[in-house]
Amino acid sequence: MNLTEWARTQGVHPQTAYRWFREGTLPVPAQRVGQRTILVNIETRTAPEVVDGLGLYARVSSHDQKSDLERQVARLSEWAAKAGHRVVRVEAEIAAGTNGCCSKARRLLADPAVTCVVVERKDRLGRMNVDLVEAALSATGRRVLVLDDGEVEDDLVSDMVEVLTSFCARLYGRRSAKMRAKAALEAAERGRPAPD
Repeated sequence: MNLTEWARTQGVHPQTAYRWFREGTLPVPAQRVGQRTILVNIETRTAPEVVDGLGLYARVSSHDQKSDLERQVARLSEWAAKAGHRVVRVEAEIAAGTNGCCSKARRLLADPAVTCVVVERKDRLGRMNVDLVEAALSATGRRVLVLDDGEVEDDLVSDMVEVLTSFCARLYGRRSAKMRAKAALEAAERGRPAPD
């Protein structure tokens, strides 16, 4: 069976399976037999691997995307149920992914019962440094599973997106601080407390 067929039978996106193959973390034996063909040996393992400590995480950036947040949670839960995995924690939040203020993501990552964090897309876990989170989890025998790994795989493009996101976060943070300082000065001139 080729890698794409195997991935679909396991409920995993084919690009995620290919990434696992490249990293050497594919849970079944596989070998490259041509430039584009990877064959999976399913005779040694026919049943999908059941993960016991699944943590599902969904995130959107603003309150007007709340319906998308609910759809993300539903899709993640449906995938886990179809694959037969045991979900130990589900976290969903409305927060910006540019800074480290995702409190529910931190709780999920800190939970030792969660051995595998499942997100719909990599940018749901954070806009920057997701690779560092993956490396830290990997060091403790845990991992991040991205269901829809259809994002651009080009390292240069993803690096540029992270740099631009970082610059935008700094700019918006400065602009926000500047506006708060301006409001405080205006309030001080009028003799009343500044709004938060």
